[in-house]
Amino acid sequence: MKNNKLRKNIIILGGGFAGIETAIGLAKERFFNVTLISDREYFYIYPTSIWIPTGESNFSDTTVSLEKIAERRGFNLIIDEVTEIVGNENFVTLKNSGKIDFDYAVVALGAGKMKPKGVENTLSICGKPEEALDIQKQLDLLIAKGRGKIAMGFGGNPKDTSAVRGGPAFELFFNVHNKLKKLGIRENFEMTFFAPMKVPGARMGKNAVSQMDSIFKMLDLKQHYGKRIKEFNPKTVIFEDNSKLEADIIVFVPANTGHEKVISSDLPLSDSGFIEINQFCEVDGFNNIYAVGDVAKLEGAEWRAKQGHIAEVMARNSAENIIIQENNLPFQKKSYLEHINILCVMDTGNGAAFIYRDDSKQLMIPLPWIGHLMKKGWGVYTKFSKLGYIPRIPGM
Repeated sequence: MKNNKLRKNIIILGGGFAGIETAIGLAKERFFNVTLISDREYFYIYPTSIWIPTGESNFSDTTVSLEKIAERRGFNLIIDEVTEIVGNENFVTLKNSGKIDFDYAVVALGAGKMKPKGVENTLSICGKPEEALDIQKQLDLLIAKGRGKIAMGFGGNPKDTSAVRGGPAFELFFNVHNKLKKLGIRENFEMTFFAPMKVPGARMGKNAVSQMDSIFKMLDLKQHYGKRIKEFNPKTVIFEDNSKLEADIIVFVPANTGHEKVISSDLPLSDSGFIEINQFCEVDGFNNIYAVGDVAKLEGAEWRAKQGHIAEVMARNSAENIIIQENNLPFQKKSYLEHINILCVMDTGNGAAFIYRDDSKQLMIPLPWIGHLMKKGWGVYTKFSKLGYIPRIPGM
């Protein structure tokens, strides 16, 4: 008997961790026509980009061709920029391809960045991928000079505590310290970490904060905490009390805020510009639009954080929930709330620390040299698992 079921057109906006994981999950359903839309031709592995500025990794080491992933995983790919999202009429508009209609849409565009005054005078390890190469150039020039001042830090979003991205800033800071030490010139450089919070990294737990303070003192790394950032001038950070932090290189990771294409859409937004969703990642007021990853408002404990593994949980759940809904399966839709935790391996260049936090425990376990190798291995694993060459390990 011929099956007359129509193929559903599902679009995924965004080619990062959340978008790719959603596309992989949905492409397994044969009655779905799955299309991923990205403005970049490659998947950029942000957690491993920390080694580009220090020269330990090349730019190509942190990228995977989206075309190859799509071919291997069985979904369609459009490289184009989203210019308009109209949820109530089930279409998006792309810069070059025009109007694209959908039966279901999953928004995984990531977040926008807060823009303190003068932020253009800084570089970010979490900004455009090419900025990692710019940091490398500046660092190489300063090393050639033989001495200087380096300042790195991150900002906050007072409207959403989950929108802070401090881990990569800490990791790059420690890796630069390690590089200078290897070169035998560390004593010629003043290194300062800055943040507006009184206790940066508090979401990791008290034990982690205590250990971090000890590490900073042991390595002669300076701290400038607890003052809001007023503006950035070339080679100067100015704080709310007009005190200044001078540096030859300033690396700053702004807090996240709503993505500009989402803010201009008809989707419901939180005060901080993130898409309002329920526990199943369904956008409030819509039964065919989902939002996953940094673009969505994350519920949970005050210490919650938007991380890649949470984005992927949301992505897999959304794919399964769409399959459940479309096929009227007798299963309970999957919630992301039970998976809220902090999980990372914070790399230092010569080792790492395993950090974990949930409602019942807080851990920070030092991992000398093996931790660095573990994170390196994770980068390779990420590439090959996305391409489907090796099995996916849950939680990694």
